[in-house]
Amino acid sequence: MAIADILHRAGVPAGVVNVITPTPAGPAITRLLQDPRLKNLSFTGSTQVGKILLKQAADRVIRTSMELGGNAPFIVLDDADIDEAVKGAMIAKLRNGGAACTAANRFYVSKKVAAQFTEKLTAAMADIKMASGLTEGAQLGASVSVKERNKIADLVTASISQGAELKLGGKTPDGDGAFYPPTVLTVAADNEILKEEIFGPVAVIVTVDSDEQAIALANDTEYGLISYIYSADLGRALKVAEAMESGMVAINRGVISDPAAPFGGYKQSGLGREGGFDGVHEFLEKKYIGAAF
Repeated sequence: MAIADILHRAGVPAGVVNVITPTPAGPAITRLLQDPRLKNLSFTGSTQVGKILLKQAADRVIRTSMELGGNAPFIVLDDADIDEAVKGAMIAKLRNGGAACTAANRFYVSKKVAAQFTEKLTAAMADIKMASGLTEGAQLGASVSVKERNKIADLVTASISQGAELKLGGKTPDGDGAFYPPTVLTVAADNEILKEEIFGPVAVIVTVDSDEQAIALANDTEYGLISYIYSADLGRALKVAEAMESGMVAINRGVISDPAAPFGGYKQSGLGREGGFDGVHEFLEKKYIGAAF
């Protein structure tokens, strides 16, 4: 209803934008994709569902934009302002409780500053108040379901069984609700949790010896939506950013989404772009491509 009200106040005529919320969604979307009036498909969701939609869109060669799963690396170089890096990490990690495709999952931190960063991030995570969203001062709510919470817990348990060191959290609380506490792990570079999109309030820290090792480990994933880099040297940060296999790179900031900038990923994080010039240009009919903007 809020979307409809905004569109109405913006003067958008009835019928130009249609919001359809079928249950179950799958069969209805399949029928929509078979309709010759449909020209573009924009999807935000899991890589698994995105692959299904791409196969269905191929039948009519529908233009698509896919914003799919992520496994974002957060790189802290040895010259970074650690206090600022921790502030950025808290935003990148805990936005929406970590249940975001852009959430930082894997923290690759230079050996020179790893102990300091780990200590300060752990302290910041420990100060987070986990409670129902109706509770005054709540900063971290429940996961979307108990099933999703249990998936997060299982990932942490498996990681510890593979040698991860638990710095904070890691215990499913008693009582009702799909809650999981802020958790910090330090792990070896081959720990299996690094391959997963955690989708929860779990920060996984790996110590690295060089920029080159951080880049190699950050790129060692099938996903490529967003990367985060902290460094006091802009030239150095840009060099690392250019080596990232991700659609977006945030330098010295914990959030990157901006309506004026294109949004999207590489590899199995999707294709196409939403927002900004690239997103608008991509959405236009083919006859407009090549025109001057």
